Amino acid sequence: MKKLIFVLQSIFISSMPCFAQGQDRPEDYLPSDFHKERREALRAQMPANAVAVFFSNPIRNRANDVNYVYHQDPDFYYLTGHKEPHAALLIFKEEQHIAGKIFDEIIFVRSHDALRELYDGQRLGKEGAIKKLAFQTALEGRDFQKFPIDFSKFDKVLFYDFKGDVRQTEEQADLYDLIESFKEKINYPDQSPQLKIEPQKNNLDVMSLDTIMSRLRGIKKPEELALLRKAVNISAIGQREVMKAMQPGMSETEIQGMHEYIYKIYQAEYEGYPSIVGAGHNGCVLHYIDNYKPAIEDGELILMDLGAEYHGYTADVTRTIPVNGKFTKEQKIIYDLVYKAQEAAIKICKEGTSFEQLYKATEKVVNEGLVELGLYKSLDSADIFNPETGRNRYYPHGCCHHIGLDVHDKGERDILKENMVFTIEPGIYIPKGSPTDKKWWNIPVRIEDDFLVTKDGCELLSDLAPRKSEEIEALMKESSAFDAIRMPDIENK
Repeated sequence: MKKLIFVLQSIFISSMPCFAQGQDRPEDYLPSDFHKERREALRAQMPANAVAVFFSNPIRNRANDVNYVYHQDPDFYYLTGHKEPHAALLIFKEEQHIAGKIFDEIIFVRSHDALRELYDGQRLGKEGAIKKLAFQTALEGRDFQKFPIDFSKFDKVLFYDFKGDVRQTEEQADLYDLIESFKEKINYPDQSPQLKIEPQKNNLDVMSLDTIMSRLRGIKKPEELALLRKAVNISAIGQREVMKAMQPGMSETEIQGMHEYIYKIYQAEYEGYPSIVGAGHNGCVLHYIDNYKPAIEDGELILMDLGAEYHGYTADVTRTIPVNGKFTKEQKIIYDLVYKAQEAAIKICKEGTSFEQLYKATEKVVNEGLVELGLYKSLDSADIFNPETGRNRYYPHGCCHHIGLDVHDKGERDILKENMVFTIEPGIYIPKGSPTDKKWWNIPVRIEDDFLVTKDGCELLSDLAPRKSEEIEALMKESSAFDAIRMPDIENK
């Protein structure tokens, strides 16, 4: 309880200065020095005589003249801190002498536009990129086409291959124009370079950059860990509060809304991924995001897989709880088996442990437990695997992935290293119609927690949300702040 009070105070207090000082934005974003240091770290791993080229994310259209809320490409944000679209970044291994200037990096950003800024907000501009993003050289996107750079002189031009999914807009020097100009400058082939061009005959490299970025992003810096801890704590508090508020008859959408409302209270800008709230058989759909069951039923389990995104960094926390506050006998047996599987992985969680070892530890507990319960005939029986999916019938997914700027973040997936942040998330899902006794049907259980690899082992970051079945039942008996909320009925007229 003392830890919970401390975490709540720290989350609240850390958000106060931005209001107390009358500022419009929080003060705990990553500093420009962080992004600059990350560019230096990338440069250090680039091969000699190379240039790395990054583009911002495209704007995605939702319908007609309405777009989705813009979200920057994580690599671009990691290296720049820039949140606006229609931008490009060039990082050079060695200093360049171009047009009478000397530099080793350059960012191209949107031009100012008084009318569009009236509608959409102020743009950073090249002056802002220099002042706020700590770039020595910044130009406008419209300068890129005529920028006198000869990419053929580099031994390697590192970039991510294009997906062909960027729309051309009416804006001059938009992302489409930037990409087309780049393609022209590098003599980009009609097909993907990796498919058409032999590496020894061309300097275009669409493979190496992802390897380097995964190596960098997989090991979190202290500034990143602070934001990740906050995202995880917010998400875990969401799980706690919804446990206390849960009642039969609520809709999946209402439960999703409670989680996300709590995120907003703590100033988490977004969800890190589409929220998964599945009651009963819906929980057996691994990435169920409809969340529209109008009334969850007494006696059902509800699987809640949600994560707050705080200043770009996302948590990933899953809890499965009984809607009425009490596990049935069969539900508790399966839940406790999943908990035991997670504990087996936690026990070996330390530097040098492989991701495969973590999965094997959970798989062994699940398979042996299901054999003991009679859901599998034996450990070597063919019925462990579903012939239609080729996966373990009741445990069909992996148990670990990195988290960070992406919910499935970039990072090397061989062994655990200090300052990696990752999930352990075993699960058992027994949908209706499974080849077993009907008493087990429609029992979905996943327990997912976030961990930091330390010098001495692994730290459980999401422990504010109870994991043991008995602790969940005890918490669900407590009153909730949501209990007092009563919305007026809406009748169709």
